[in-house]
Amino acid sequence: MASPRITLNLDADGFFEMWLNPEGRDLLVRNLQSLTTESEHFHLGPAPFGELEVATKAYRENDRVIEWGKVYLRTDEWDEKYFPHVLK
Repeated sequence: MASPRITLNLDADGFFEMWLNPEGRDLLVRNLQSLTTESEHFHLGPAPFGELEVATKAYRENDRVIEWGKVYLRTDEWDEKYFPHVLK
């Protein structure tokens, strides 16, 4: 079985892309499904820092790899209180 591989990048035109092998896809889905109102985010980053490890090697020469980030679960109630403009 291969190791999970998740690569996030902006291509030469600035478009976001996510490259996943099957193991990386399954890991991403598990992390997304584990989000709750008590544990509402996880960190993306290269080993050993990210809770969800992302690769740092670009697929193409002109890609700009994204190595760090967060994924947030947001309820409508939270956004109504803190960021109401996103609901309009």
